[in-house]
Order: sequence, then structure tokens, then C-alpha cells
Amino acid sequence: MNVELGIIEGFYGRPWTTDERVDTISFLAPHGYRFYLYAPKADPFLRRRWREEHPEKLVGELTRLAASCEQNGVRFGVGLTPFELRQLDDEARDALSRKLELFTRLGVRDLGILFDDMRGDLPDLAETQSRIVGWISERFTGDRVIVCPSYYTDDPVLDRVFGQRPDGYLESLGKLLDPSINIFWTGEEVCSREISPAHLDRVAEQLRRRPFLWDNYPVNDGQRMTRFLHLRAFTGRPAEIAERIAAHGINPALQPTLSRIPALSLVESYQLADRYAYGAAFKRAAHETLGAGLATLVREDLLWLQDVGLERLGDKLEFLRDRYRGIDHPAAREILDWLDGGYAITDEIVRTQ
Repeated sequence: MNVELGIIEGFYGRPWTTDERVDTISFLAPHGYRFYLYAPKADPFLRRRWREEHPEKLVGELTRLAASCEQNGVRFGVGLTPFELRQLDDEARDALSRKLELFTRLGVRDLGILFDDMRGDLPDLAETQSRIVGWISERFTGDRVIVCPSYYTDDPVLDRVFGQRPDGYLESLGKLLDPSINIFWTGEEVCSREISPAHLDRVAEQLRRRPFLWDNYPVNDGQRMTRFLHLRAFTGRPAEIAERIAAHGINPALQPTLSRIPALSLVESYQLADRYAYGAAFKRAAHETLGAGLATLVREDLLWLQDVGLERLGDKLEFLRDRYRGIDHPAAREILDWLDGGYAITDEIVRTQ
């Protein structure tokens, strides 16, 4: 497999616990996952309150996460969103310096500088962001910087929500950023059904570098998507795209154990290439993640869990509760929690995280 795979914890809603992160790293590292980027929208000290220092309790949890990554041969990274930063005044530089000092203490190797999900219809957007990135990257002591543009996909939904993208934005950003800096890209859509070689070739030309793929599957954050569990194996990612991307990071679902099923299938899709079959990959990944018995139940219920969704289960809801109740497995508990509405996300959560 000639592509670097990793996890980007970049979703809205309830973040994973440190135990869940550590367990996921330990499970996926032997299968070839080589980086973990900690960037949950729910960590305000990396996003809306980025100018404030992280509380000591959270620093302790991140220290443990960093140690787990190192023990498993996984690159530890953090995603910082300098929210609403328009100019590098003294106050902003001081706040950024304090964050960079923390990242150095934690041993952060990958730094994401994330300009996603905020207003983008601003004058000189690419120039402003390139100056911010340049200042940060010159002082970052780790190995790799990855920038998420404000417009990280062709999807027009970003223009409707965050304002019309400036003409030539991607081309300008690609020209202004140092060639050593990576740029995130999600594909033709925010949650792309397919990521084709031809599309990646075009984006690489715009960005003047191979895109760093931020793959929004199996993520299920947002008010609509939380009604579904994304469990099926990956499709629409042909192995030949490996030559056209800098790396491939997946944004996992809110359910950490269940996310491992599609995560394992992605490894197989690259390894098997033209011999990959997503149904067989799901069966193998579910068996390894869940064990034989629970994997059989989930496979039988896949239509209800992933396609029908929580709000349309009707009488099936109580049947599924009875089916998974009493099974001593974290994935079964995640399914039950989902059935009980434990992962619901409101528009207000998305607006305030």
C-alpha cells in the first residue's frame, strides 16, 4: 500500500473520549494507519476560544493521546482554527505563540491550520490566509503543516452558507503558500460519493501540489447525518488515486468502534485495487471489529441502520433495542446510544462549536 492513511477527528458534536481515541489508535495502527489529527469542533480552545490557553486537564488528556500515538508509530497532529483572525496584530501573535509552545510540549508532528466553516467572502482572502500560515509555519517545530482552505471542495453548499468564494481563490492560495505546505481537499462535494483521478489531477493543477485528502466518510455529524450510521465499506476511491494525493485522512463517525469497520475496508481497497469487493470487505472488517456474532447481526440490520435511519424506524426501533441490549461490546452500546438519540446534533451545536 503506497498511500499514507490516517484519522482526522474533525467532526461536530460529542467528541470521542481519550480512552476511545487511544483504543482506536491501537486498533488501526497495525493495519497501516499512520497519523491521527486531533481537531474536534467541540474543543473550543482550538476553535472559537483559540486565543485562550488549554485547561490543564485537557492538556493532560492530549499528553496521553500523544504518548499513545508515539507508542504505536502514529504521527500525532492537532488542527488549529484561528477563528475570525483577520490580521496578525501583537495580541494574535502572542496567542498563536502560546499555542505553538503547547504543541511543542505535546510533541505535535502535524499541524493543521484550518480555515473551514467560517465566512469566506472577504477581500484578499488567499493573501490574508497565506500570511497567517507563513507566520505560523516558520515557528512550528514539528514536521508537517496542512492547511484547510475556506473552500475545500467544489460543492456550492459552501458558497450558500459561508458566502461566494473569491474568484481564483484556490489558484492564489496554491501560488502563495510554500510548496512544502500541504492543502486539504474533500473532493467534488463536502461528503464525496466518488473521488476520481481526473478530479484530483485538476485540483492538483490549481493548488500546485497533490491535495491532502480529507475524506468525509464515514463521518455522520450534522443534524441530518446523525440519523444514520455509516457502516458500509468504502466505495468510489479507486486505488489509483494513491499516486495523486499527498495522504488520505478519513473523518470518522461519532461512534468510534463502529468507525473501524469502514476504516479497515479502506486499507483493503488500496491493497486489493481491482480485486476489491466492498461487500466482502465489509464482512471481513465487521468480523474483525465486532466478532462473528455481533458482525452477523449488524450485517443483517445494515439496511435499517444506514439507509432507513433513526426517524423512520417505526416499530423496528424497539426490535433493534431488544436485539442489541445486553450484548457486552462497545459497538453494541454505540448502536443502543444512537437508537436512544444520544448522538443527536442540533443546528445550534453546529453554529456554536
